[in-house]
Order: sequence, then structure tokens, then C-alpha cells
Amino acid sequence: MAKIVAIDYGGKRCGIAVTDPLQIIASGLTTVDTSKLMEFIYNFIKREGVDTLVIGQPMRLNNAPSAIETEILKFIEKLKLKLPEVTIVRIDERFTSKLAMDALIRGGAKKKDRKNKKLIDQVSATMILQSYLEQKGA
Repeated sequence: MAKIVAIDYGGKRCGIAVTDPLQIIASGLTTVDTSKLMEFIYNFIKREGVDTLVIGQPMRLNNAPSAIETEILKFIEKLKLKLPEVTIVRIDERFTSKLAMDALIRGGAKKKDRKNKKLIDQVSATMILQSYLEQKGA
């Protein structure tokens, strides 16, 4: 089985998470500057044998897309041209940043770590990926 990668797309940086080869466990991988995301994803997918890319879909409470959705859609179009063999899935990512912060608190993360936005983005990507795995298994 190929790995699955998830992206928590942001204006400045993006959190990245990945599954194990059996697609059972979602783990935070890294955080990448948005300007370097395409290069990172392309190289990672080619190197690691990824067949599915899960990208968070930021929605407002009224179900309208978030302002960054336009940028995400442009990124997805470029991805489709560069990696047509990869399946792209969207997952509602509402509240993932808040849930990530709550998970860090429950996990005993120090205040300094909870202020690290890169860590929060990485945990958010992991939650997006875990949500996808749960939906896929249901």
C-alpha cells in the first residue's frame, strides 16, 4: 500500500502529515513554507510512493468557503498537472487548529510548545488525515 499525505494549507506555512505504509496511523511530518510547498510535495510523493493527497477544506460556520480557498484551488490545479496519478481528496478542516491546541494541552505540551504555530499546523494536518482515515474506514 502507498502512504497518504495530508496538508493543512495556510497563507504562510502548511502543516504536513503522513500515514504509515499500511494506512493505519497518521503522524505529523513537518511544516513547510507555502512558497516551497509544491516542490516539497512533488519530491516527497515521488520519493515515498504516495497515491492519495488529502487537503483540508477550510469552511466558515455558515458553510461558505474561507478566504484562502481560492489559493488552495489554484494549488490543487497545479498539483493535478504535475501529479495526475495522485488522487486528491478534500476534508472539512473546521476547528482543526482549535482541536490541535486542545490536543497539545491534553498531551501535556509546555506553554512554549503550544505557542509554536508550526507545531499546531502539523497537528492540524494530522487531525485532517486522521479524519480521512476514519471516514475511509467507516
